[in-house]
Amino acid sequence: MRVYTRQGDQGQTSLGDGRRVLKNDPRIETCGTIDELNSALGVAAAWSRSDQSKEICDLLLRLQRRLFDLGADLGAPRNSSQAAPVQRIRSADSTWLEKQIDLAAAQLPPLKQFILPGGSGLAAHLHLARTICRRAERRLIALMEKEDVGPEALVYLNRLGDLLFMLARLANHRQGVGDTPWSGGVKPDPPGAEI
Repeated sequence: MRVYTRQGDQGQTSLGDGRRVLKNDPRIETCGTIDELNSALGVAAAWSRSDQSKEICDLLLRLQRRLFDLGADLGAPRNSSQAAPVQRIRSADSTWLEKQIDLAAAQLPPLKQFILPGGSGLAAHLHLARTICRRAERRLIALMEKEDVGPEALVYLNRLGDLLFMLARLANHRQGVGDTPWSGGVKPDPPGAEI
């Protein structure tokens, strides 16, 4: 199978119903951001392998597979009779994410203040994935203002962002790296803090 088809050389691509749209169409922007999120999860999964965090790695691989389903869901417009049959995101998917959030939270000390993204390499990559997830969420909201998209996709992305936050905290906790609290406001740097 060839990687190149030449069909996108004029800046267009196909939706799941065969319609051709520009590559900056809100639906394609949303799917592209979800693809970017999936890649970020792949990087985090690679870090989890090197950190001996098999449980987190397995969870990230499962999330990656479901993000492919979400991309297919959004790439196949619901209101088109020509759309290819795809597995749609369901409320059960978001409920499963909530269960994973609760499992992670049960292993962590309570959070009493805002924290800065970072810590261990794995946690930093999970925080980066979380911010990409939030951008995907914003792109999806923009798409929903123009087209018929099932509401469960938005709920799913919202819960996924929450889970990625908790997984970042869990990765730090398991590696003995404390969360870095945000102290609020801008304070002068101490003398000698320059690089």
